Amino acid sequence: MRSEQAGEDPGELVGTHTVRFPGGYTRSTGPVLGRFLTELRDGRLVGVRTAAGRVLFPPAEYDPEDGAPLPDPPEFPEVGPGGTVHTWCWVGAPRPGHPLDHPFAWAAVRLDGADTAVLHALDFGPDAPADRPPARLRTGLRVRPRLRPEDERTGSITDIRCFRPEVDRIIDDRRLDYTVRADAALTRYLEAQLHGRILGSRTRGGRVHVPMRDVDPVDGAPMAGEVELPDTGVLTTFSVNHVPDPRAPAVPFVTGYVRLDGADVDLLTLISGVEPEKVHAGMRVRAEWLPPGERTRTRPSIRWFVPDRGAGAEEGPR
Repeated sequence: MRSEQAGEDPGELVGTHTVRFPGGYTRSTGPVLGRFLTELRDGRLVGVRTAAGRVLFPPAEYDPEDGAPLPDPPEFPEVGPGGTVHTWCWVGAPRPGHPLDHPFAWAAVRLDGADTAVLHALDFGPDAPADRPPARLRTGLRVRPRLRPEDERTGSITDIRCFRPEVDRIIDDRRLDYTVRADAALTRYLEAQLHGRILGSRTRGGRVHVPMRDVDPVDGAPMAGEVELPDTGVLTTFSVNHVPDPRAPAVPFVTGYVRLDGADVDLLTLISGVEPEKVHAGMRVRAEWLPPGERTRTRPSIRWFVPDRGAGAEEGPR
């Protein structure tokens, strides 16, 4: 061991020391740590079982709770590879000698099947923020080790390069663009809405469908005729949405199926004018139309449906 001291400054007492082991520090691993490091070099994670049945990872040569010796011969159960973060500390500015050159966390990770935790680097990628921990970093986070390539492993704890969060989400930014060409029935339906009218189609069996259709979806037979429907009905089922939609009122908003009076199928629409927690199946609703100047032939002219305050709220589908 060697100690070096910096030059003296008359105005300040400062000592800088370096501890060195000329030729390197060497120790024998013994049967427990040797087995652990050999398995790690070969890409396997093993702990050691104490006489009390606890699994230590990394292994120790004795039970750290009471100093009791390990069973003879020792048992080396495989652990992980997944594990759970128990404690952590964010490192926004890595220093020389740290395992990563970008912000990371020191984390105590308890691998599945182990009763103790290993302290190691937890990597959130080169774009991790320096000024704050990532939102995902928390106690209980599921992680997995990233091992060094096989030809770089030497039988050291650093053969685990770091830990990384398990994949628990995907972000898909793809989009689908498509064109809908209105047939004669849909064109007629949209044109009628320009004038505040809702048109449906009657099947030969007497069922009324809305929007209008050219053929009966049950048997493909041509529709028997056109039916004009009122803009009132009953909400049959609904869903509260928390993802913004440019067509909808403020989040959260409600989408629902409305059975118009005189119809036999439901119309999917937005519901507004009522707090989401007060919406219920069976409530009477009416259409709220766009102003005439905002109506077009390319989309429905009903903005959404709102409670029909003057009707019986509990009347069911007709």
